[in-house]
Amino acid sequence: MSYIELFLLAAGLCFDTFAVSLTGGICTRGSLCVRQILRIIFCFAVFQAGLTFAGWLLGYSVSDYISKVDHWVAFVLLGYIGVKMIIEGCSKKEEEVSGTSLLNTRQLVLLSVATSIDAVAVGISLAMVKLSFLKIGITTAMVLACTALASLAGLLGGRRLGAGIGRKSEILGGLILIAIGAKILIEHLSV
Repeated sequence: MSYIELFLLAAGLCFDTFAVSLTGGICTRGSLCVRQILRIIFCFAVFQAGLTFAGWLLGYSVSDYISKVDHWVAFVLLGYIGVKMIIEGCSKKEEEVSGTSLLNTRQLVLLSVATSIDAVAVGISLAMVKLSFLKIGITTAMVLACTALASLAGLLGGRRLGAGIGRKSEILGGLILIAIGAKILIEHLSV
């Protein structure tokens, strides 16, 4: 996989974080101080990047056993995540925006884990396509940076943009992940 594809993958992963941060920005009463913003960004970014790397480690350890179907595994995992994101983006209602408080530590950690579960599957799929240790390190850093930026943009833009964009961002992220999964499958079937 090229670095551009890995960047697109990292960007696709962070759309759900953007949507949650946007919702949190909309629902947070008053302004957020720098310390609160950094805490929220750090939590989302570390979970997303850490679980991507953990998924790669898990996938790397079992990749020899499923090497004949690894491209199908990557395609199914990325496709599943993408379709799930699209369905969630299409089915959410505007009323579901209320009640997200990123200032509550317990809720912040739960939301960070929830938005990062997909990262484990993406990490596994990266191991299936034999992504090197160097590239997974760079990918992990890209996931960290993209997620931090997405969270910051969501927090700061939440009040200005309104609730409607959160759904659209999840749909776009899902489409990106499906496209990358399809590309992996096509490359392996044509070899």
